[in-house]
Amino acid sequence: MGGVSQLDKTALSVTVGDVTRELPTVRVGSVGRVPLVEFIGDSAFTNAAAEAMLPLIPEGTEVLLTVVTNALPLAHELSDRSGLPYEVARKKRRTYMQAPLIQEVPSMTLGVSETLWLDGPHAARLKDKRVTIVQDVVASGGTAQALARLVERAGGTVAGYLAAFKQGNSQLPLIYLQELPQSI
Repeated sequence: MGGVSQLDKTALSVTVGDVTRELPTVRVGSVGRVPLVEFIGDSAFTNAAAEAMLPLIPEGTEVLLTVVTNALPLAHELSDRSGLPYEVARKKRRTYMQAPLIQEVPSMTLGVSETLWLDGPHAARLKDKRVTIVQDVVASGGTAQALARLVERAGGTVAGYLAAFKQGNSQLPLIYLQELPQSI
C-alpha cells in the first residue's frame, strides 16, 4: 500500500499505491515541524489515495461528508469511484446559504479556531443517512468531531471516520491508510 520515510528535517517521503511524494514540513507552534499533505492540484496523489481508501469505506455508508479545502478533491474522487454522494461543510458562511447548521471546532492542530457551516439543503441530505466523514489528515480529531456533530444535528448517523493519514493521538475510531509522525 505504501509507506513513510524521513528524508531530512525538511521533508518526509510517503508512498500511496505507486505514487511517492516528498512532503515538506512546516513549523507549527510548539509542536515542531509537521509534514504538509497537499491533495489540491495533485491529481496523481489524490487518485492514488482515493483508490487505496475505496475498500476502507465502512459498510452501509450512504453519504460521504468532508470539509473544504484540502480533503475536498479526495472526497470527490472517493464519491466518483464508489458512487456515493458527498456533502461539504464550509469554513465560511456564504450569502446563498439557507438556514445553515453552524458548528464550532473546539481546537485545531494548527492553532486556528474555526467554524464550520453546512448549508440547510445539504444538511437535509444527511437526514436518516449513514454518513462517513472523510478527511485528508486527522491529528487531534477536533474537525472530525465537529463534522460528526453536524451529521447528528442534521438527523444522520456517523458510519465511520476515514482519512488518508493519521497524525497524533486522536481517540476516534479512525480508519486510515498511513500514520505520519506527530512532529519531525
